[in-house]
Amino acid sequence: MKTIQPSESWPALWKECYEYDRQEIFGQVYNFGYSYGYWCSQKHIFDAFNQFVPLGATVLDVAAAQGNYSLLLAEKGYQVVWNDIRENLVEYVKMKYATGKIDFVTGNVFKCNFPGKFDAILCSEIVEHVAHPDQFIKHISELLRPGGVLVLATPSGEYFRNSHPRFSDYADPSDLESRQFMPNSDGHLFLLYEDEIRRFFSESGLKIRRLEFFLNPLTNGWIKTEKILRILPKKVVDFIESFTAKHGGRFFKKLNNHVIVVAEKT
Repeated sequence: MKTIQPSESWPALWKECYEYDRQEIFGQVYNFGYSYGYWCSQKHIFDAFNQFVPLGATVLDVAAAQGNYSLLLAEKGYQVVWNDIRENLVEYVKMKYATGKIDFVTGNVFKCNFPGKFDAILCSEIVEHVAHPDQFIKHISELLRPGGVLVLATPSGEYFRNSHPRFSDYADPSDLESRQFMPNSDGHLFLLYEDEIRRFFSESGLKIRRLEFFLNPLTNGWIKTEKILRILPKKVVDFIESFTAKHGGRFFKKLNNHVIVVAEKT
């Protein structure tokens, strides 16, 4: 992926995306907690692709924003389709392109006409922004070929400090439609719980192959642990994160604030 230089002439959205890229990809700014959390998410997602999706597979990256996963997956050897409702992000993503096969399809994923079924679909930090996550997961499953893989990452409702409602708490989810598709954490409508995830996946014909909670309060910096992160050796932080992610019992499920789900279309 190419490192790019900002310009005063850029539209406001590009400038906002670039500030995230500085923390997430380019390493120009290290935001304690946020940057490490992004890297952990990236590691879990790429581990899932390495294990479950062969190189050369066709991949749809839904609501891909500044396209970092799309670009990196293309560089690894996947055939990627970048998708987002914001058409003006395409040229921003193209500036960072280095190598690999990547195409661009803009628009609402519910309404897009894709060229065919996909071997894999990535949905990272999306489902919590959609008014009808059950319908969203069902629609995504219909875009997969039989045996195709869905990789979904989202903040977890199980987290002990979660203040968002369950999706199931809404008697009429259509009330959320006016607020859906908003970016960043301000656009979170709800957070899904494990029982909801398992039900939606099962109803959509998706067999869960992996469900893992990750990002604990130390490594995500959400409970004012930034000062501790500044002095702890990275290998200690890595060990704590790895330990709490791998031991998914009741306590650690409540301790971690993100979940990744890998499922196969039956």
